[in-house]
Amino acid sequence: MSCIVEAAGIRFRYDSGFEALRGVDFRLCAGESVAVLGPNGSGKTTFLLHLNGILRGEGQLRVCGMDVEPRHFAAIRRKVGILFQDPEDQLFRPTVLEDVSFGPLQAGLSKASAETRAKQALAQVGIHDGWTRAPYHLSGGEKQRVALAGILAVQPEVLVLDEPTTHLDPPARRALLDLLATLPQAKMIVTHDTSFARALCPRAVFFESGRIAADGPAEEIIRRFRWEI
Repeated sequence: MSCIVEAAGIRFRYDSGFEALRGVDFRLCAGESVAVLGPNGSGKTTFLLHLNGILRGEGQLRVCGMDVEPRHFAAIRRKVGILFQDPEDQLFRPTVLEDVSFGPLQAGLSKASAETRAKQALAQVGIHDGWTRAPYHLSGGEKQRVALAGILAVQPEVLVLDEPTTHLDPPARRALLDLLATLPQAKMIVTHDTSFARALCPRAVFFESGRIAADGPAEEIIRRFRWEI
């Protein structure tokens, strides 16, 4: 199975002097789902923001066969879709359809083609109508689905989700879990929700003090670090 994320010796220090990453080695293969576990401040989100060049540190990093460097940023950002913890951070257009069409338009599709792609992505996440609604009128679960549709509309190869269940009630959480289980993309899921991690991710990595302290079967990692929160 081909690896689509290959990281070796990734280091990063913030301007404050805090060393957030201290030599991270990681590989992600096509179609794989990996839970990213660890305490707050351990480097999880900092590492994920390296995958599409939002942050850049030292070390070697390749995504979908491309070195993560400025000349490849546009292509890599179409390959790596990041769903942030609060979907409202990603919803900014007047209507649902315009929001989901934005990524394909930026990728160079015509308005008609972008809207077709957007409607396909919305159907993929279970939204078949209400495209003219304003995103701020949606429920928390609907906002999460629209934000995810906006990512899927660009047809990425890697999905990165940062604490995706934080703002969801139990039915919306179950619906998200069922949806993610059907998606073919490789997935990296930062979460403190260990039951969600177990249900979706056979593998887990555990971040500690800027390094990956363990990498293996999710159940084993959760039990080893007593990571039940």
